[in-house]
Amino acid sequence: MRRNLTGLLSIMLIPLLAAGCAGVDYVSVAHSGLKVAGKAAEASRPISDSEEYYVGRAVAARVLSTYPLYQDQKLTLYVNEVGQAVARKSSRPNPFKGYHFAVLDTTEVNAFACPGGIIFVTRGLLKTCDNEDELAAALAHEVAHVANKDGINSISKARWTEVLTTAGTESARQFAGAAGSLVTLFEGSIDDVFKTIVVNGYSRSAEAAADQDAVKTLPRAGYDPGALAALLTKMAAQEKGGGGIYKTHPPTSERLSKAKAQAGEAPPSKEMAVRSKRYQSQKL
Repeated sequence: MRRNLTGLLSIMLIPLLAAGCAGVDYVSVAHSGLKVAGKAAEASRPISDSEEYYVGRAVAARVLSTYPLYQDQKLTLYVNEVGQAVARKSSRPNPFKGYHFAVLDTTEVNAFACPGGIIFVTRGLLKTCDNEDELAAALAHEVAHVANKDGINSISKARWTEVLTTAGTESARQFAGAAGSLVTLFEGSIDDVFKTIVVNGYSRSAEAAADQDAVKTLPRAGYDPGALAALLTKMAAQEKGGGGIYKTHPPTSERLSKAKAQAGEAPPSKEMAVRSKRYQSQKL
């Protein structure tokens, strides 16, 4: 549990980047994170894991400029424990710098997976969950988005190629008088991801894949594979007229039918009551 605190403290520092999204911050993040291309041809390569991480930090800063963090260390550490449990059994257990989980202080029902492994869940979603298994299902879905690189893949390929090309040119000049274009391009990349995860949502196929991966991950992590369907059942009752996750995701009824079919029938776990009690003890 204490090992998670170090990563969590790094998340607490992210709001420093969010203050006005100042250009100097983006230059610092971009310059430290980018593996600068020496040749134009290299600028067409895929985004590396370390670059994904730095983009994700900037996206997280943008999220935190919209939603405040919930200042409850006990709850945050608990969410991290559950998140790490499912992340270890996911198809991508070790992204660059690992996974970090935090709670947003809003009643909106939502969750956000920033590229590289920073994942936010709202108090509204936590209150929708009845037990730890349903929380694990929500976090496993978000981990799947990171594992499938859905966020980073939302960046325009043309824009990222230009970022790498410009970084290579400006690095050679030691950023002398030409940093502005890199800042603009990097901000554009952040906008691509932020608009996808917060405003527009992923494609139906990306959401379906994340649900499918979550149902597979849950039993590997010791949780009920039917927990996602149970959570979606509650969300379906709240969907009419709702914003947040309901605005950016496919119809809940569509997701629910697929999750039920995939999970099938599983016998109740003896540990379910213990996990439920542990969940109910948290301050939501």
